[in-house]
Amino acid sequence: VPVDGSHWLSMREVLDMLQQKGHEVVVVAPEVSLHIKPSKSFTMKMYPVSFTQEEMKKDFKAFAQVPFEEGSFLQRFFKVLDGMKRISYYQISGCEQLLQNKELIRYLEESKF
Repeated sequence: VPVDGSHWLSMREVLDMLQQKGHEVVVVAPEVSLHIKPSKSFTMKMYPVSFTQEEMKKDFKAFAQVPFEEGSFLQRFFKVLDGMKRISYYQISGCEQLLQNKELIRYLEESKF
C-alpha cells in the first residue's frame, strides 16, 4: 500500500523489477492521488475517498510555496504547521477509508494479500 509522493516514486522502481522477475504485483491506492497511476507492471485496486484531486493539488501547491513567501519566521512556521496538518489529513483519511471499504478488504483477505 503505497504512500503518494517521493515514497511512491522510489517504490515504483522496485515494483517494476518485481514484475520483471515474474511476481504478481497488486497496488492498493486511493482514487485521488498525485503520482500513483495505473501501469502494465501491476494490478491497481483503487478505492474512493472523500476529497477531490483539485483539493489535494491546491493544498500541496500551497504547502510548497510557503518557504518562498515573505514574513517572519513565526508566521512561516505556523503556515508550515497548518500545511502539514492539511497534507496529513489526506494520508489519514485515505487509510481510514481503505479500512472501511468492506468489499476491498474482503478481496484482500480472500487473495491472501
